[in-house]
Amino acid sequence: MDSGVQNCDTSNGYVHLQNPHLKTMTSDFLYHFNLGTATHDLPAMFGDVKFVVVGGSATRMGKFARYIHQELGLSESEEPRDLADTDRYGMFKAGPVLSVSHGMGMPSMSIMLNELLKLLYHARCSNVVMFRMGTSGGLGLEPGTVVISKAAVDACFRPRYTQIVLGKEISRPTELDQGLVDELLHVAAQEEGLTAVAGNTMCANGFYEEQGRLDGAFCDYTEQDKLEYLQKGRDAGVRNLEMESLCFAALCKNAGVKAGVVCVTLVDRLRGDQVTTSHDTLKEWELRPQKLLAKFISSRLGIQ
Repeated sequence: MDSGVQNCDTSNGYVHLQNPHLKTMTSDFLYHFNLGTATHDLPAMFGDVKFVVVGGSATRMGKFARYIHQELGLSESEEPRDLADTDRYGMFKAGPVLSVSHGMGMPSMSIMLNELLKLLYHARCSNVVMFRMGTSGGLGLEPGTVVISKAAVDACFRPRYTQIVLGKEISRPTELDQGLVDELLHVAAQEEGLTAVAGNTMCANGFYEEQGRLDGAFCDYTEQDKLEYLQKGRDAGVRNLEMESLCFAALCKNAGVKAGVVCVTLVDRLRGDQVTTSHDTLKEWELRPQKLLAKFISSRLGIQ
């Protein structure tokens, strides 16, 4: 069953959640953030948020929050701190930017994103733009290239996120906002030393077999099988592989929130599976999506 987007009116710019039960609840506790409508003034804490950036680890998202805080010239007295009093996810705020970790894989992303979208809803945030940033494996690209996703696709290269709900299979579309793609490419073109391309991102349910790797604990296919599969993806417009974008794209789209995915590639999967680049080089590459999004946000806010 294809659920599509359920009459999501976004004309007023607010987050629209497709759950009538929320309106009957006297309070809502966001368990994995340890935040709630009865315990916190969410509009006062988060009502000014205009940009949300999510990524894998809490450490990385804390560093990004401090980086964007500096880039936006915010007061030193407002140094970002972790607002989620839990060890599940990290949440840091720098002015109008919210930086949140999502863990690894779609189940972790789904849990975090359900609660994050509810937070934005309860806080009455409007005209929010959301991004996932991170690392990925490339297809036919030089490592270090940044991929700006046009759509997230599943392991069969279909632009849909499939779930089992009450024993029934439902699918939601996973196209991303094309205006954001063009805007990000424009910003990237002005950054010296940054190579960025647009393409589809394949999202897998695992790191090893699901992505056709030969170096996991289990492998029942040949190298030729692997290369044929990855080339098929390349021919279908896939330029990188990771494990979260499908869920991210689908849920943001269903809530009427403009979203983008920006990931740097660490290895060309058509040439190998393991990341052998030096630690220092990897650290520099991992900063590229952060710098691109910082420039995008600064441009949107009119900060040069």
